Amino acid sequence: MISEFISLENTTPLPTIHVVSDSVGITAQTVARAAAAQFGVTNPNIEVLPKVRSFNEVVEFVDEHTACHRATYGDGRILVFYTLVDSDLSHEVAEFFAERDDVVAVDLMTGALSAIAQMTGKRPAVTPGSVHIADQNYFRRIEAIEFTIEHDDGRNPQDLTRADIVLLGVSRSSKTPTSIYLAQQGFKVANVPLDPSTEPPAQLFDVERSRLFGLMISPDALVGIRQRRLGNAIGVAGAYADLEYIYRDLEEARALMRRLGCIVVHTENRAVEETAQEILRYYERVHPPSDNM
Repeated sequence: MISEFISLENTTPLPTIHVVSDSVGITAQTVARAAAAQFGVTNPNIEVLPKVRSFNEVVEFVDEHTACHRATYGDGRILVFYTLVDSDLSHEVAEFFAERDDVVAVDLMTGALSAIAQMTGKRPAVTPGSVHIADQNYFRRIEAIEFTIEHDDGRNPQDLTRADIVLLGVSRSSKTPTSIYLAQQGFKVANVPLDPSTEPPAQLFDVERSRLFGLMISPDALVGIRQRRLGNAIGVAGAYADLEYIYRDLEEARALMRRLGCIVVHTENRAVEETAQEILRYYERVHPPSDNM
């Protein structure tokens, strides 16, 4: 069985989301995480059956996982999100799921393809993984990801003016995950940590204001995140999660953000995708996407 398991921390009980795809399943995983976030879970458990080429692969995958779920929980029902561009295979799989009372299935592709075909009068190419074809946009995303990794956590501050977007914020304000998400959309992102004991890089003041975004989080939310981060080490580095220290940390960060004139975006109780979309709403007002983006 060709099955890839993605094990992610999940503190709230939600069913494992089973992804069936004739590509690598990134589209369905993105939708799954966005949907789960509405139930307070930003890291759902996801199992992926990628590169599907036959109906039998789907049957085997579903039978295996319903049986496992039944043996473990006494309930064989599973949740499946599937993206299959081949209409014949998708139709066969849809009929199979409709006959099963132990599968709750969501077809993420057929409706979208049909809607576009109806509006344009064109027929879809039916090529799995078309979104990942190595065209100009693909290489732009790869370049953006490489840039973002090289400029994570304040590294290479001399390049801040080369970034499309610069994020700044205190420790554990979601700078890195937001940066990586934006990089996957093709934006070169640098992020800069703010700390009361460290001077921010002078290059921040050279960055165009419309590219600067401060990530802010409430003190109460930050205390909880830092305490969980420290775990058993909280006795050694307790000041990091001390409420008085956090108030000071946030106030100094807020003061710098005002001096820089950057746009402030709150991250508490938000999925990374929501934070990124708010940033892009502001960013694209000043820097509208071009045709080659």
